[in-house]
Amino acid sequence: MKSIFMKKSKTITRKQFLKAGAAGVCGLCLAGLSAGDGSAQSRSARSAGKGFVNPQKSSWFQELGDNNIECRLCPNKCRLEPGQRSVCRVRENINGQGYTLAYGNPALIQEDHVERKPFFHVVPGSRALSVSTAGCNLKCRFCEVWDMALVKPEQVYAYDMSPENVIAHARDAGLRAVSFAFGEPVVFFEYMTEIAGLARDAGMLNLVHSAGYIRSSPLKELCELIDAANIDLKGFDPEFYRDYVGGDIRVVLDTLVALKGSGVHIELTSIVIPTLNDQPARIREMCQWILRELGADTPLHFSRFYPLYRLSALPRTPVSTLDMARETAGEIGLNYVYVAKVTGHEGENTFCPGCGGKIISRLGFIIDQVKINDGRCGICGHKVPGIWV
Repeated sequence: MKSIFMKKSKTITRKQFLKAGAAGVCGLCLAGLSAGDGSAQSRSARSAGKGFVNPQKSSWFQELGDNNIECRLCPNKCRLEPGQRSVCRVRENINGQGYTLAYGNPALIQEDHVERKPFFHVVPGSRALSVSTAGCNLKCRFCEVWDMALVKPEQVYAYDMSPENVIAHARDAGLRAVSFAFGEPVVFFEYMTEIAGLARDAGMLNLVHSAGYIRSSPLKELCELIDAANIDLKGFDPEFYRDYVGGDIRVVLDTLVALKGSGVHIELTSIVIPTLNDQPARIREMCQWILRELGADTPLHFSRFYPLYRLSALPRTPVSTLDMARETAGEIGLNYVYVAKVTGHEGENTFCPGCGGKIISRLGFIIDQVKINDGRCGICGHKVPGIWV
C-alpha cells in the first residue's frame, strides 16, 4: 500500500524552479498543506498538525542538581531549569528530566534528488527521502528555512511519524537513501540515529547535511551510522561566525577533521554572501585549510546567496564572485569545486582531474550523463572519490 506521505509530481515553470532552488525548500515542501483539491498532497496535509506529539527522554543530558540539567549534544551547553528550553527550542527540562520534543515529529518529509542536498559524489541521479524537524542550535541571519528551523515545534505543521514509518515509506518508494537535511539534524539526534539504524538494516544509505555544530561524543556515535555528510562551512572568519551564524567556527573545523578520520564521505557547502564573507583572501585561506586538513579530493560547493530572512537588504551573489571563488579553489589545488544555485553554470558539472574530461553532466538537479565506472573516470581511469553504487 502506498504511503500517504508520498508526494505527487507537480509541474512547475522554469521561473518557479529557479526561485525554489534559490530560496530553499520550505515553499515547495509545504505547498501541499494548503491544497484543497483532494490530492495526495491534500490528504497528507490533513494528517499534519501543530505542536509536538511524543516527547521522549534523552540520554544526552547531565544532571546538575536541584532539578537543573545540561544538554550535552552541542557546544551551546544549554543549562536548563525546570520548564526551560534549549537554544534549539526542541529540548526541554521537564520536572528535572531532559526531553527531546523533536522525536517522531518531522516538519519535512520529502522525496527528491540526492543532488539537491547537495551530494554530487553519491549515487548520481538517485533519490532520497529527506527528513527534518523544527529547531536549530545556530542562529544564522541568512537562514533559508528560518520558518522551520528557527521556530518552536508548536509553530509549524508536523507529522506524527515513527522511525519505522519513515523507513517503510522510503522502502515502499524504492529510494536509495534517507537524508537528514534542510533543517539541522543535530537537534533531532535521537530521532535521526534511530532512523539511521533502521535504514542501515534495510540496506539504504544514510546522508546528513548539517552545520556541523556538535560535540565529539555524539559525533562519534553518528559517524558509525552515516555514509556521507555535507557540512556547511559558512565562511572562514571567526567574527563572521560569531555575529552572523551564532557559533564558533573552531567547532565546525573539528567536526570536519573528525568526519575525515572516521572514513565518512565528506562534501562541503560554503555560501558566499556579498560584503560579509566574499573576501578573496578569506576564501583562499579556507581552501588552503581544506586542502591541508581534508585533502584535494574533497568536493566543495560554493553556494549563491539570495536575499532573505534578516539579510534581505543585501544583493544576491554576483556570478563573477562565485567564479572567483571556484577559480581560487582550483588554483589552491582542490579537484572538485562546484557552483550551486546557478542553474546552467559550468560549475554544476564534474570534471576529471586526471584528464580534464567532463564525467558527470548536470542541469540543476537533473543528471544528463555519468562517465564513471567502478569509481573511476570512464575516460582515463582516474579514481574519483564518492559512493557510486
